[in-house]
Amino acid sequence: MDPYDGDENNYMPQEDDWDRDMLLDPAWEKQQRKTFTAWCNSHLRKAGTQIENIEEDFRDGLKLMLLLEVISGERLAKPERGKMRVHKISNVNKALHYITSKGVKLVSIGAEEIVDGNAKMTLGMIWTIILRFAIQDISVEETSAKEGLLLWCQRKTAPYKNVNIQNFHISWKDGLGFCALIHRHRPELIDYGKLRKDDPMTNLNTAFDVAEKYLDIPKMLDAEDIVGTARPDEKAIMTYVSSFYHAFSGAQKAETAANRICKVLAVNQENEQLMEDYEKLASDVSTTPLLCPPPPIIKSIQMLFVTFVVFVQDVSNAWGGLEGAEKGYEEWLLNEIRRLERLDHLAEKFRQKAAIHETWTEGKEVMLQARDFETASLSEIKALLKKHEAFESDLAAHQDRVEQIAAIAQELNELDYYDSPSVNARCQNICDQWDALGALTQKRSEALQRTEKLLETIDQLYLEFAKRAAPFNNWMEGAMEDLQDTFIVHTIEEIQGLSTAHEQFKATLPDADKERGAILGIHNEIAKIVATYHVNMAGTNPYTTINPQDINAKWDKVRQLVPQRDQALIEEHARQQNNERLRRQFANQANVIGPWIQTKMEEIGRISIEMHGTLEDQLTHLRQYEKNIVNYKPKIDQLEETHQLIQEHIRVGWEQLLTTIARTINEIENQILTRDAKGISQDQMNEFRASFNHFDRKKTGMMEAEDFKTCLISLGYNMGEAEFSRIMSIVDPNRVGVVTFQAFIDFMSRETADTDTADQVMASFKVLAGDKNYILADELRRELPPDQAEYCIARMAPYAGPDAIPGALDYMSFSTALYGESDL
Repeated sequence: MDPYDGDENNYMPQEDDWDRDMLLDPAWEKQQRKTFTAWCNSHLRKAGTQIENIEEDFRDGLKLMLLLEVISGERLAKPERGKMRVHKISNVNKALHYITSKGVKLVSIGAEEIVDGNAKMTLGMIWTIILRFAIQDISVEETSAKEGLLLWCQRKTAPYKNVNIQNFHISWKDGLGFCALIHRHRPELIDYGKLRKDDPMTNLNTAFDVAEKYLDIPKMLDAEDIVGTARPDEKAIMTYVSSFYHAFSGAQKAETAANRICKVLAVNQENEQLMEDYEKLASDVSTTPLLCPPPPIIKSIQMLFVTFVVFVQDVSNAWGGLEGAEKGYEEWLLNEIRRLERLDHLAEKFRQKAAIHETWTEGKEVMLQARDFETASLSEIKALLKKHEAFESDLAAHQDRVEQIAAIAQELNELDYYDSPSVNARCQNICDQWDALGALTQKRSEALQRTEKLLETIDQLYLEFAKRAAPFNNWMEGAMEDLQDTFIVHTIEEIQGLSTAHEQFKATLPDADKERGAILGIHNEIAKIVATYHVNMAGTNPYTTINPQDINAKWDKVRQLVPQRDQALIEEHARQQNNERLRRQFANQANVIGPWIQTKMEEIGRISIEMHGTLEDQLTHLRQYEKNIVNYKPKIDQLEETHQLIQEHIRVGWEQLLTTIARTINEIENQILTRDAKGISQDQMNEFRASFNHFDRKKTGMMEAEDFKTCLISLGYNMGEAEFSRIMSIVDPNRVGVVTFQAFIDFMSRETADTDTADQVMASFKVLAGDKNYILADELRRELPPDQAEYCIARMAPYAGPDAIPGALDYMSFSTALYGESDL
């Protein structure tokens, strides 16, 4: 194994990993939800199931384990079938343990977050699964994962005009890239020549529809989202494109095989050319002059023979030397080929690792020099720190790769690689950039930590300000309310009590002013830190909406109201002294009328609650009360004429009495209307009133919510909190917390409407029949729609009663047949 291979097949650039701090761009979350859901369902359907909501349907871990079994072809541990949270966490943990067993690091993803339905964590987990099982094993010419998939897309789409795949986001926005991939492998499915670059919606929808219909690739993207987004989500595009790669894997294998065959043929052709060149060189040893027939003279022949012998010896010696030279040249060629192959391999390895590293470092300096922390909140700073810590870990992990690149460059120098100058220059740039990244990383870390400490200090001051400002603000609001409160007193003792309380309040003002100063001092300390360290505050105090301006304004208002209250109390004290004399005169007469009003109020309340006779009886009784009360009016007028200054006291009681009896009469009239409209019998109305009175425990004419719930349970209702909330929304639409008798009978009449259906139908027929015990066909046709009239006529039996006439129909037996005897 090559010492520089390392863990290259498992290498994924950091920007392709799930963000360590789990912070997703909300603009991409919608795309990821759709894409990841479709991807999961493309596998889950093989097991006869699917998901609808990606963060909800994986919460119990069952479908998550099933998904992993389908895509891996392996069996996981037996799942827990219980419904409790502990069972769900156990199942999710089994799935996560399986993922980690495949060499995948799950940073910050825990079972509890998945069980709790954390959408961002769940999307991160699914992206991790997609990376491992759908993208990581993609390899094209010794590249892997994202680079391999990108290279595959570039080669497949290279012949197509207007297609230039450079990334997995904006390169796909016009839809031509997707169409080109399909056309390259299945040209009969798309007429590529008719596509236009300026019509991305048509291109995208064409590709998505064809892929779903003919290639069994589900729609994982929305054309509107891609066109309407400045930079589509890279993870969603990669997931969808990987489905094309796997869909065309058969063609990919054939292409790989063809490439392999072409390479073998090229080597054979090169060998044949070398053999041809060798034979041509060997043929240069010419024997033609020596082997021609000599002239027929003996001496000449003898000389030629000697010469021939010498020639043969020379040829033999030359041949031996040629063979030796051939062998030595062959060995040199083989060694040189191996050396050059080694150099080419090392050079390619250098370029590959350098390219991967340069891709990873792209944009990192800009990221490290960003001043985003200057306007960040404390929570955002902590998130940036976590993200920076993750980057530092990645930076440390890439140290080995930089050392490998430097070691390969050194070996290329030692082996005298022909292009060493460019290798050395590239290596030097990588090392210089690496040193710069290290320095920038340290600088950013220090800046983030320094900003975090400053913001933590400010946050503590914000919290202290909020803790002290809130009660002080409440105190000031209460003080303003008390100082402006309109007081109603009836005796000198009461006004003296108010004056005493006011003096006690004024005694607390100095301490309150000190607290105000302390609270404002906290705010001033924050301002000082901001000015001294040039902190760019991104917002206001997150713990309170109260600010120093509010505190000062309310404090000024309190101080303004204090003397006004002083004056009001003084004036009221004088008025009460004057009224004290009048009260004594008024008391003798008022002591008679007041109890009379109270007695009538209580009697009216009993009439509206107790059940004596029919509603009409109760209404008659109440109207008689109303008449008696109106007749009492002259006594009220006489009292008011005598004591004009305090007539309002009796007037209030009198108006309450009139209002109470009018309201009670109105309630009885509404109950009569409800009874008649709903067809409620007097016995049912009495039952409703008895139930209501029993559970109206405070005898206020209104049931509280808990009492109403107990009442329903006593009537046979078996309900949970959701059902009771539904009923309360009907009987208490304004959410007052009580149920009136009118609302109660409205609800009970609806609930019992079906129990007397047959009686109601029979009574309705009797109305149509003019109170007769039978009905005529003409009456039905006159009163009912044609189809319903003919329905009844066809099914009603002839009436056989003593008062029957020809053509009379029995609507009573018809009602019985419709609803059954049990309903009657």
